[in-house]
Amino acid sequence: MTTAVAAPFRFFSLQVVRTRRLGPSLTRVTFAGPDLAGFHSDGRDQSLSLFLPHPGQPEPAVPVELGDGWWQGWRELPDDVRAVMRSYTLRSLRRDALGNTSEIDIDFVLHGLEPGAACAAGPAARWAAGAAPGDRVLLLGPAVADNRAIRFRPPEDTDLVVLWGDETAVPAASAALESLPAGTRVRAWLEVPHAADVPELATAADAEITWLVRDESGDPAGPALTALRAASLPAAERPYVWIAGESGRVKELRRHFVGERGIDRRRVTFVGYWRQGLTEEQLREQG
Repeated sequence: MTTAVAAPFRFFSLQVVRTRRLGPSLTRVTFAGPDLAGFHSDGRDQSLSLFLPHPGQPEPAVPVELGDGWWQGWRELPDDVRAVMRSYTLRSLRRDALGNTSEIDIDFVLHGLEPGAACAAGPAARWAAGAAPGDRVLLLGPAVADNRAIRFRPPEDTDLVVLWGDETAVPAASAALESLPAGTRVRAWLEVPHAADVPELATAADAEITWLVRDESGDPAGPALTALRAASLPAAERPYVWIAGESGRVKELRRHFVGERGIDRRRVTFVGYWRQGLTEEQLREQG
């Protein structure tokens, strides 16, 4: 199923090939399939839309025709039938000998399934926790490498990159850090629920990465704002800031960087991946 939707994006029919638990709150699912030959991305914080089946379904239920009217057709399917749609970021991709994409990795946060969870798990977390080789999904992703769903774009004159992300943004932040060339100055704060969730991360950049662990901070709202207010940033004339994660915290941090630190708002990229207390369906209804 490879019908074009809105160039440079299209649907890709994929299967799970393996999974790997990365920590108490994170699992990696690797997907493959012949369709991936047409998948092109420059990586970084590439956004994707993933369509998942309900329990008991062999594959996600979507309209037969996935042309320009796919959205309305998908919405018209019964709630308990239509595929669960969730937004994710690409963690990594691998290419075959011909240069075609052969596998992609997506990291799933297991909200509601980690030890001591205060909320119930959502359908994507439950699916990822039980994913097995052969499971079928549908992906709406890029057919053009440089596309508008990549937001991490430091201007060429950037002399300092500053990042913050919670666990939902750690995959995107990690991919962005890995994309930076040697010598790039980076100061990053990445937030995870538990110390065992801190992943291995390699970058050629001159990066200082601080891991903020919530269950050690004693701050249920997250330690980000306190840590960043106390931080001394390296001197820079043209910094670039990327912040992503829970919407409320992203707004607080944007105000901090623009209002308190005086960074030009045009050099601040901010993305709300989720909102505390709301499902993705509820966020979608709010527009």
